[in-house]
Amino acid sequence: MMMRGTNEAWPASEGVDISGTASMLACRNLTVRSRSGASALVHGATAQFSAGGLHALIGPSGCGKTTLLKGILDILPSEGEVLLHGKMLAERESLLREVAFAPQFSISHGKLTVSEAVGCALKLYQKTDYTTLAARNAELLRLVGLSERGETLVEKLSGGQLRRLGLALELTTDPSCLLCDEVTSGLDPRSEDQIIAVLRELVEQRAKTVVCVIHNLAKLSLFDTVTVVFEGVIVWQGGLAAMLEHFEVADALELYDRLSEQPREHWQERWAATVAANVDGDHRVASSEFEPTPPGGRHPPQRPSALSQLGTLLARRWRLLVRDRGYLLLTLAITFGFPCLVVIFALGGLPQMKGLALDATGGFLETLQARAAYRESAAETATLVSGLIIFQVILLCLMGSNNGAREIAAERTLFEKERMSGLRPGAYAWSKLIYTALLGAAQGAWMTVFVKVLCEFPGGWGAQLAVLSATGASMSVVCLGLSAVLSSPDKASLLSIYLVGFQLPLSGVVLALPAALVWAVRPFIATYWGWSGYLMAMKDSRFYDAVTMMDKSWLAPPAIAVAVLGAHFLVGAAMVFWGCQRKCWP
Repeated sequence: MMMRGTNEAWPASEGVDISGTASMLACRNLTVRSRSGASALVHGATAQFSAGGLHALIGPSGCGKTTLLKGILDILPSEGEVLLHGKMLAERESLLREVAFAPQFSISHGKLTVSEAVGCALKLYQKTDYTTLAARNAELLRLVGLSERGETLVEKLSGGQLRRLGLALELTTDPSCLLCDEVTSGLDPRSEDQIIAVLRELVEQRAKTVVCVIHNLAKLSLFDTVTVVFEGVIVWQGGLAAMLEHFEVADALELYDRLSEQPREHWQERWAATVAANVDGDHRVASSEFEPTPPGGRHPPQRPSALSQLGTLLARRWRLLVRDRGYLLLTLAITFGFPCLVVIFALGGLPQMKGLALDATGGFLETLQARAAYRESAAETATLVSGLIIFQVILLCLMGSNNGAREIAAERTLFEKERMSGLRPGAYAWSKLIYTALLGAAQGAWMTVFVKVLCEFPGGWGAQLAVLSATGASMSVVCLGLSAVLSSPDKASLLSIYLVGFQLPLSGVVLALPAALVWAVRPFIATYWGWSGYLMAMKDSRFYDAVTMMDKSWLAPPAIAVAVLGAHFLVGAAMVFWGCQRKCWP
C-alpha cells in the first residue's frame, strides 16, 4: 500500500505509469460529454488509481470531478479507454461487478429502517441464505457505525448518518473499488472525520480501493494520493508534498487561488513537462504500460434470480405502502370515497330509475299519455344512467393516474443506482406492473360492487366487474408507462392528468364528436370502452333501452371492451419495459 503524503508524481500522458505501482482502475484519453453529446465536459483525461489506496479527487466547483467518475462508469457518454486491473474494458457493464459508486447523498426509501434498507439491498444483489444475509447486514452496519441506528427510519437520519448508510449500501455488492462523490461535503468536522475514518478502514482492513471527491483541502493529508482537476482536465496526480512543490504553494488551501492565476493550458503543459522530465519525488521511473493488479482470486457475489428480485421488490413496495401514511390515506380515500360520490349523485334519480320498470296500463288515451310520460321519463333516466356509468369510469381513470403517474419517475435515481449494483430492469418493471395493475383492478372491482348494490343497477356481475376492473388496471398501467419514459415525476403527473382530462370529451358520451373523428380517436379512449362495455352488460334491462332510444350509436359488448382495454394495458406495459431498459439518470 502507498503511504500518505509520499512525494511521487503520477504521469498523465498516454500509456505511462510509475513502475512498481499496481493499477486497480484507470482511464486513458477519456473525454466525457453532456447527456446530449453536444459538448465535452472532461477533455482527454488520463489517470490511474492504485490498488489498496485512498485517493482524493479535488478541484474547484464545476471543474469536472463528478463528471469524470460518471464518465468512467458510463453514466455520462464518454470516449476513450477505461481499464480495470490494467486491462482495457470492451464494455462497461463488467466494470460494475467490481466498482461501486456512492453518490453524494444516500439513495434509499425514507420509510424503510436502516436495517431494512441494507437487508433489502443484500437480498437484491446477493444469492445466499437468510442467516448469512443477517450476519452480513449486521457486519455492514457495524463497519459504518450504524449498529445502534438499525431500527431508525432512513428519513430520520442526520446528514452524516445518511452518508454512512450510502457507503453501507454500496458495500453490499462487496466491490473491490469504491468511487465516492462528495460523501463528506456539507458535514461538520467530526462527521467528516468519521466518514474518512470509515474509508481508511475499508482500505487498510478490507483491501478496498477508494476514490473520493472531496472539497475540504485541509483533509488531504489523510489521503494517499491527490488528483487535481481544473476546467475539465487533469493537471496533477501524486502525493500531497509533491503537489505543493509542483504548484509552488505552502498550503493546500492556497491551491485554487493558484490555479486561477493561469489558464488551464498552462497547467496542462507544466504537468506534461513534469511527467516527461520525471523530476518529482522519489525518482521512480515511468514505464510504458499500466501495471496490472492481480485480481487475487476474488469472486463477486452471485446475483439472485429475477424471480427472487421480484419477490424482494414486491415485499418492499408493500412495506412502503403501509408505512407511508399520507399516500396510504390518499389511496384509501379515493378508493372508498369516489364510489360514494357516484351514489350521492344517483340518489335524486333513483325513484325515476325504479319507476322506469313500471308498465303503463289503462285505456287508449291513458296509454298514449303513459307512453308520452314514459318517453320523457326514459330520456331523463337515460341521461342519468349514462352519466353515472361514465362518472364511474372517469373516477377510475383518476385513480389510475394516482396509482401509476409517479411510481417509477419519483424513484428513478434509486432505480438507476440499484441497476448499477445488479438489479435486473425486467424484475423491477414486473414489480411495478403487478403492483399498479392489482391496485387498479381492485379499485375497479370495489367501484362495481358498491355502486351496483346501492343503486340497484341491473346486468351481469361478471361482465361489469371485468369491464371496470380492466378500466382501472389499464389506466393505471398506461400512467405507469408515462412514469417510466419520463424522468420527472411532475411531468409524468401532469401528462397523466391531461390524459384523463381528455378522456371525457373525446369519449363522445357526453359531447357528440364529429363523425370524421369518432373512429380516429375512439380506439385510444378508455372511457368509451369502459362505458360501452358496462352499459351493454345491461342489455336485457329497460335502462339499456332508455339509453339506446336516445343514442343509436354502436356500443361495444363487454368482451370487446375488455379486449380493447387489454390492448391499452399491453401498450402501457411495453412503455414500462422500454422505459426501464433505457438508462436515464435524472
